[in-house]
Amino acid sequence: MASLMPAAMRMADLQRDVGLALPAIANNCDVLSFQEGVLTLAVPSSAVAARLKQQLPKLQATLLARGWQVNSTRLKVQVTRAMPQRPEPRVLELPSTAVEAFEELGESLPDTPQNAALVAAVKRLAAKRRSG
Repeated sequence: MASLMPAAMRMADLQRDVGLALPAIANNCDVLSFQEGVLTLAVPSSAVAARLKQQLPKLQATLLARGWQVNSTRLKVQVTRAMPQRPEPRVLELPSTAVEAFEELGESLPDTPQNAALVAAVKRLAAKRRSG
């Protein structure tokens, strides 16, 4: 284990420097290897690979400035790597008192041509929240 520690630390440092160079893409790529000046990165999809290819000159320049002798970069699509999960959309939950207030508002608004669309919208909102 002791002989693997320096190599693991070196890879962790390189991963950190890749993240500093490309913070927007860093969560979507992992350093697979760095041998003889060739940096190999794992990406989860070809779309991420295409975006990363556009950023390779910036990545290589930043890594060279930080002391890494990167001559070329290879990308490997690793389909088993999970894409970041998208956050669940929030669902608006209205308390029953709010739904009742909307129902009362729909009934209490004057029945005029100017209010027709508003009354219909308020009643639809209350009905939807009552059934949902």
